[in-house]
Amino acid sequence: MTSPEHSSQGLSPHTRGLLAAGLVVLCWSGFNIVSRLGSKGVLSPYDLSAMRFAVSGVLALPFFVSRVPMSDWPRYMVLAVFGGLGYAMLVYAGFAFAPTAHAGVFVNGGIPFWTIVIMAFISGFSLARHIVIAFLLASFGLVLIAYESLVQPGGEAQWLGDLLFLLAALCWALFGLLMRRWQVRPELAISGVASFSMLAYMPVYLLWLPQAISEASAGEILLQCVYQGLIAALLAGGMYSYANQKIGPYQASMMLALVPGTSAIGAYFILDEALGLRVVTGIIVVSLGALLCALPAKRVAQAGS
Repeated sequence: MTSPEHSSQGLSPHTRGLLAAGLVVLCWSGFNIVSRLGSKGVLSPYDLSAMRFAVSGVLALPFFVSRVPMSDWPRYMVLAVFGGLGYAMLVYAGFAFAPTAHAGVFVNGGIPFWTIVIMAFISGFSLARHIVIAFLLASFGLVLIAYESLVQPGGEAQWLGDLLFLLAALCWALFGLLMRRWQVRPELAISGVASFSMLAYMPVYLLWLPQAISEASAGEILLQCVYQGLIAALLAGGMYSYANQKIGPYQASMMLALVPGTSAIGAYFILDEALGLRVVTGIIVVSLGALLCALPAKRVAQAGS
């Protein structure tokens, strides 16, 4: 007999969570390429952050204020520190030193790494065998990419970009875990992050930070505003929050490890960024780990029996 949820919605919560995570993969792959494109022009990390926070914040603030009482605002401020300000500014700064392929691996591969490490450290949670294998695969892929960035000619400063990407991944992992722990609804989490990030960042940017937006073309500004403010901050952030609620932090974060492959392929064709053998191998290994983790535990157990 079909459950009421299956009959009324058509898809199980797990399937809908995976579809949402798949949409995040597409959005964040484009985010890596568009952000790298912006950082190679006149726009600074401060400008990219401003466009992200201003667009998303203006759209989200009325929605957030009308639905969340002031007594709950402190939690959303904390979420904004990790899922908004910390994550975005570290990523944009990293693009100034390291290429798109590295962002795809160290940010989106680093999120499941930090998620599993934090949960294991705090709660001592007993991990399923396929989660452990997926974690080891992703970690091995990260090691391959790190080695490539440290030894290739002309890559002396890339280690700094890789470090910034890993710190950005840590921020996003903390955001996802806190949002699930506090049982914050996805649309409220993202609107709160956008609102408080704008309120905290824009006054500082307008008064004290260097600005190069006036030197950029109208097309470049429009591209960054639409992608950073709408697609990356609101759509992708909301879909990740939804997936995190439906399939859990392990699977939601591990799905993001699929981003390196799509990011690197897109950067190869759009930005003409070459891919070394270790980078390609690392992408494949991390992607295999993500696919393994995406499988429900029961299905994995049946396959192994």
